[in-house]
Amino acid sequence: MKRQKQSVEMIVTGIVQGVGFRYATIKLAEALNINGWVKNKPDGSVQVVASGSPDNLTHFVNKIKQSPTPYGRVDHITVNYITNFDHKGFDVKY
Repeated sequence: MKRQKQSVEMIVTGIVQGVGFRYATIKLAEALNINGWVKNKPDGSVQVVASGSPDNLTHFVNKIKQSPTPYGRVDHITVNYITNFDHKGFDVKY
């Protein structure tokens, strides 16, 4: 039986802070009906925790890998599937 929802945690490095990466991630998540949050980390990376249908989540992760903003550049991304993540909407965590 296919799961109705999957969740991931991503750590994204590259040119991902100060270029609208979080804003573009939110807009992408809203368009794909993805729930979760995005956060700048002190080391210059961005953390994304997201949940949604398997197809939409796969599309979301692939778009993040390419950088959701033309001003950013993703050099490396770590994707870990996680369980028990439930969040309504998509927002920035500080």
